[in-house]
Amino acid sequence: MTESVPAADSVDAWDSAGPRVPSPARMYDYYLGGKDNFRVDREAAEKAMGATPVIPVLARANRAFLVDAVARMAAAGISQYLDIGSGLPTSPNVHEVAHATVPDARVVYVDIDPVVVSHSLALRRSPGTAAVRADVRSPEAVFAAPEVAELIDFSQPCGLLMVSVLHFVSGDITPLVAKYTGRLAPGSYLALSHVVTDGAAASHVDGVAEAYEASPADPQVRSTAAVRELFTGFELEPPGLTDVRTFTDPTFTYSPDGPAPGIWMLCARGRKL
Repeated sequence: MTESVPAADSVDAWDSAGPRVPSPARMYDYYLGGKDNFRVDREAAEKAMGATPVIPVLARANRAFLVDAVARMAAAGISQYLDIGSGLPTSPNVHEVAHATVPDARVVYVDIDPVVVSHSLALRRSPGTAAVRADVRSPEAVFAAPEVAELIDFSQPCGLLMVSVLHFVSGDITPLVAKYTGRLAPGSYLALSHVVTDGAAASHVDGVAEAYEASPADPQVRSTAAVRELFTGFELEPPGLTDVRTFTDPTFTYSPDGPAPGIWMLCARGRKL
């Protein structure tokens, strides 16, 4: 596995995000019960959970959604994956899930956090896999990476993964996502999850935002309608746009017309028409 580094102006803030600055990826690792985190990450994560205790539940369910999405894509014959905002390695990784069905599947992991990329280089050593350091906000840098050019053939169906990353990007992300999906061939898949705050108490939203204030990330809340719009041009597959908890809790029932439970995370998998 090799690493590509885009222009410094997109990664400067992350270069200085060492063990004294909380990292969303390391906080997520803590939510999952991992050990690849520092005290500053744990303190920030505990602050976020103090505002919204359900966060670890959502994190574990979100991971289950990712594994399920990749398994279903592989079963449909998808043999190449672009994982944007891949985060710290957590087994089973995307390539492990895909290889169980498609042994020669190719995977490119993309993240802006240098610690994430370093861990990926160390732990995701497998034929047909690569780690690229790039900013999700710069799709041109992602597409220009030699590893992407080598492993991803955009003339063929591809699995694009944007799981639990876009709520760390401010501004209008609809045109940004369209730049990625516009490169995909028909028959490709998009798997995406995003925090939404329909009906959430301001104290919950503000509390979580404050927990991430010291990190280089730029969290932004969005609505269910905004997340649904990201799948324009894709046919959603069952169960459609749903809460991630449906992937881990058999008793959880998602009702889009019911009262919003506060901060939650929606997810979907769609096939490009």
